[in-house]
Amino acid sequence: MYRPRDPESQRSAQDQTTSVQARAAELAGARHRHGSSLLDHLDAPQQQAGEDRPYRAEKPAPSHADATQPAPPQPASTSQAHHASRFREQDYRNAAPVAGAPGNSVVDAQIKSLSQIGIGDVLTWLRRRLALIIAMTVLGVIAAFLYATMSTPRYTVYTDIMVDPQNLNVVSDDVFAANPQRDSQLLEVESKLRVLTSRNVLNKVIRDLNLTEDPEFNKPSPFGNLFGSPEPATPEQKELSVLRELGDRITAGREERSFVVTLAVWSSDPEKSVELSEAIVRAFESELFVSSSDSAGRLAADINSRLDELRMSVTDAEEKVEQFKRQNNIQESSTGELASSRISSALDTQVLDAQQRLFQAQSRYDQMRSAVADRRTATATIFDSVGMQTLRTSYNTLQQQIGALSRTYGARHPRLIALQSEEAAVENAIAAEANRILETVKTEADEARSTLSQLRGRADAERSTVFNDNDAQVRLRELERDARARAAVYETYLSRTRQINERQQINATNVRVISPPVPPKSKSWPPRTVILLAGGAAGGFALGTALALALGLSGHLRDARRRYYAFEPRYA
Repeated sequence: MYRPRDPESQRSAQDQTTSVQARAAELAGARHRHGSSLLDHLDAPQQQAGEDRPYRAEKPAPSHADATQPAPPQPASTSQAHHASRFREQDYRNAAPVAGAPGNSVVDAQIKSLSQIGIGDVLTWLRRRLALIIAMTVLGVIAAFLYATMSTPRYTVYTDIMVDPQNLNVVSDDVFAANPQRDSQLLEVESKLRVLTSRNVLNKVIRDLNLTEDPEFNKPSPFGNLFGSPEPATPEQKELSVLRELGDRITAGREERSFVVTLAVWSSDPEKSVELSEAIVRAFESELFVSSSDSAGRLAADINSRLDELRMSVTDAEEKVEQFKRQNNIQESSTGELASSRISSALDTQVLDAQQRLFQAQSRYDQMRSAVADRRTATATIFDSVGMQTLRTSYNTLQQQIGALSRTYGARHPRLIALQSEEAAVENAIAAEANRILETVKTEADEARSTLSQLRGRADAERSTVFNDNDAQVRLRELERDARARAAVYETYLSRTRQINERQQINATNVRVISPPVPPKSKSWPPRTVILLAGGAAGGFALGTALALALGLSGHLRDARRRYYAFEPRYA
């Protein structure tokens, strides 16, 4: 067992121990009268674990009767006893720990003392520090009143914007194609929601409303003059400061399962809040138009950079087509038919006509030659010339006269003989005319035969040319297809470029305000003064109560520590 180093200190410590034991007996009796604490119902194993100490002898708790007995007289004064107790406690701390003794014995004693706290102790702590609770409540009311009178009021306005992900259908094949999937449309709306609060939009609002010169957005820092006069801010720094301030005053969110975006803006003036909200909406619409216009412009610039190359490609392809035609002597009509094919077709038609004429002439010649051979020239109708008709009329008239005279005067009548001589002369003339016509028809047949032969020769030659042209036309068609394809691509790009250039000038974004901002009737922050005072009082009361309980608990733990060093002997 530990003993003091001098007899005087030993006597003072013993006297102090006797006083503390008497005080502990009084506290035990009071706890017995007022009932046990709520923490006394801890599990027996836990209490036993805290009570078992391998190096300390547990003293029995004093009874209620012992607590009512008066304490023995103290030979030493109170100051001497307190000095001796502190000396003993300090000596216990400095003493070397016993082997096998736990190092948290003081903590165990304090934890065990927590189970002895009752409702009466809590009420006693609160009653002893009632002044602190009242003071903290008053301070909370004063702080709430100061905040209500000195804080900057906030007037918040709300604007509902319908952001349709599908742009207006200006042309059938717009450069900004709409996505029919709902998830993609929601992502499009979320992207535009980010644009609504982006720096580009806010910078435009700052420039339009000249917010860099607005005192509300250029308040000096309350701590700026503590360390000397600050350096004047540059325009860029001032604009950045206003941008941050404006960004803190703006919030935007999308309604669930809809394309409606709600914009909230606040300032110290209701009209200014409305003005800021309208300026943000205008800047938002302008930013969307500028974004789509810039995108279309970049696309048009990229296509324009390709137009010159496409134009040269089309020109080269067309020159190859014409050069191939010249080299192969290929001529085409307006309908695309080769000249050689057209000439060959015409020659084939002429050959057919020549064959028909030759057939007719030859047939007529054969008939006339047969009539001449059979001496039927006077009666054959094939000889149909004017002279032959006159001769045939004269011949018929003479035959009639001869027949009449022979029946009247006989065969030897001079008149009949003269008519017969005249008939012979007419027959000779008919024969001569028939021979002449026969020669003419023969000449016509020979000419038809010669013409047919020439036409056939030309047709054969032209047909060979057509075959060569057809072989060359295969390559020509390939060149023409290539030229047409390049020309089609060039024309498509050219028309697309003109369409995009016109599209740049049209604002097709489908954004509209469905609920414009209106000046609010009351400020959104801070709340009414009555509410702030009530809140300040409640907060101060809660803080004061917490401080009172904390101070009471701290004193209780200190008492437990002193009791531990006063009662418990230490084994060496």
